[in-house]
Amino acid sequence: MQIDEELTLKKLEVFLAFMRSGNLSKAAAELNTSNVSVHRAIHSLESALRCPLFKHEGRNLIPLESAYVLEEKAQKLVQDVLETVRQTREAAGFSAERFKLGALYSLTVKTVPQLIMGLKLRRSELNIDLILGSNVDLLYKLKNMELDAILISLDDSLINPDCEQLLLFADDIFLAVPTNSPFAEQAEVDLADLRDATFITLTQGFATHRDSARVFNQAGFEPNVGMQVNDIFTLLSMVSSGVGYALLPGRVAAVYENRIRLIPLQPRYRLQQQIGVVFLKSKERDPNLLALVAECRMYRPRSNSS
Repeated sequence: MQIDEELTLKKLEVFLAFMRSGNLSKAAAELNTSNVSVHRAIHSLESALRCPLFKHEGRNLIPLESAYVLEEKAQKLVQDVLETVRQTREAAGFSAERFKLGALYSLTVKTVPQLIMGLKLRRSELNIDLILGSNVDLLYKLKNMELDAILISLDDSLINPDCEQLLLFADDIFLAVPTNSPFAEQAEVDLADLRDATFITLTQGFATHRDSARVFNQAGFEPNVGMQVNDIFTLLSMVSSGVGYALLPGRVAAVYENRIRLIPLQPRYRLQQQIGVVFLKSKERDPNLLALVAECRMYRPRSNSS
C-alpha cells in the first residue's frame, strides 16, 4: 500500500487541532488560519485516507471511531517526527544543547571568558564545551564538524571557501623577557641584538610559531631555539624562569605580569595577529552560532577601546 501524496503532516496537525477544540472556529484560531482552510484540510485528509472521519449533523462534524483511532496514532506520529527533526538538527550541530567552542590557549586570558559569559546570558540553557589547541588542529576539527566554532589567528592560508570568519581584534607581537633581563626596561628592542640569544617557541601549527618565524625572517637570522613547547602558559613559565626569550602576543600580558615584560619591537619588525571567530558557512543560521556571532560583534568595540 502506497501513501497518498495528499496525506501530509500539516493536515494531520490541522486534524489534531480540530479534535482538541471540537469546532472549526477554535481550531482555526489556534492555527491562525480560516474556518474554510480547516474544513478543506479535513476533507482532503478523508480523501487521502479513502474513508470518512466524521459525520455531519447540521453544521457540526461529529467524530467517528476512525477519527479517534487516527487521533491516537497521529499524536504519536507528529511527536516522533518532531523528535526526529530535533535529533537530526542536533547531530548536524544546529541548535544543539551543547556548543563545542575551540580556542587558542592564549585567548583564555580574557577573550574566551568574556565571550562565554555573554553567550550564556543569551542562551542560558546552553552547555559549552571548550577545546583548546593550535590554529591548525582547531581548523581541522572545525572542518570535520567536531567543533561548532573556533577562535583563532586569521590567516588566508588556513581558511577555505566553506568557512566564514569575523574579525575580533588585532594583537601586536612583543619580545617576552624576564623582569631581570637587560632588555626589561627598554622602550623598544632591535631584534637583531638578540641574534645569539636563546629562544623558546611553540611547536608548529600554532599561530605564534608561524608569526615568530616571520619576524625572525624580517630580522634576517635563524633563532637559537633551546626549547619548543605545546602551550603558551608553559612557554611563559620558561621565560619567567630565565630559560630563554620568546616572541608573544600582547594579550598574554596579564599572565606572570610580575615576572615577565613584553617589550615592543622596533617598527621594522612589528607584526600583528588578526584574531577572529571562524565557522562553517553551512551552519551560519544555527541559533547557537548566531548568538556567538552577536556576542563577537559586541566584543570588538570593547577590545579596541581597551
